[in-house]
Amino acid sequence: MAITITMGIQKGGCGKSTTTGVLAYLLSRDGYRVLAVDMDSQGNLTELLSRKPSNEFTEKSVLEAMQERDPEPYIVKVNDRLDLLPANNFLATFPRWIYTGETYLGKYIRYKGKPTLILDDTLDKIRHRYDFIVIDTPPSLSEQTTNALCASQYVIMMFECSNWCYSAVPNFMESVEGARVHGRHNTRLLGILRTMNDVRRNDAKAFNEMIEEDYPNEVFKTIITRKAPIGRLSLYGFEENNELNQALEQYENFYKEMMERVQSR
Repeated sequence: MAITITMGIQKGGCGKSTTTGVLAYLLSRDGYRVLAVDMDSQGNLTELLSRKPSNEFTEKSVLEAMQERDPEPYIVKVNDRLDLLPANNFLATFPRWIYTGETYLGKYIRYKGKPTLILDDTLDKIRHRYDFIVIDTPPSLSEQTTNALCASQYVIMMFECSNWCYSAVPNFMESVEGARVHGRHNTRLLGILRTMNDVRRNDAKAFNEMIEEDYPNEVFKTIITRKAPIGRLSLYGFEENNELNQALEQYENFYKEMMERVQSR
């Protein structure tokens, strides 16, 4: 059965989609069977992996998979070992559907289980096919985020080195604990990844040190700094990208750390 890992924090601009895409790519490169799940209505992970606009997946996304509790028709093949459950802007209607039963197409589909376990129930149909499932989340403590957390054994908290991200940490920690209590996978924090670090800024250095002091056992040693090749992954992707090795250099170290933690638990 797949090991399921969610990337999250209720703040934008922290590298969640890029990190999820890179992790999915590295796992598949190393021979693991991987499913990437986009739970963000912005669809950035979808566009990164599919190289198509997210709106091309209208009526063919993770939202329909959850509404029908059948992901099979909506899985997009990225390569021989990597699949994608895509998202588009209609995923923003997910909460309305949960509480009213009305889909964005005007149909009525009632979900009879717990609202926080819809994604979990959906993924149960296909977990046996994968070694890893990695989930991208929106920059909010939304129904999409709580579903992702409750569907996961592990959570990687993204930490962009700034005051607003620092202040978001306690609430996200509470959300992970809530998923542990109310979910079915004993959800727990795998680690805190410091991202988008600007080495020119003293305040970024200070917040790096503060989060390490607060959570010395949780932070990964690797710190992802701002580099142009990483930023251009959204433009060039993972195939025929002359900058790929430069873009992945720092993530390789994080990936090694992450795998060591997974294998030791």
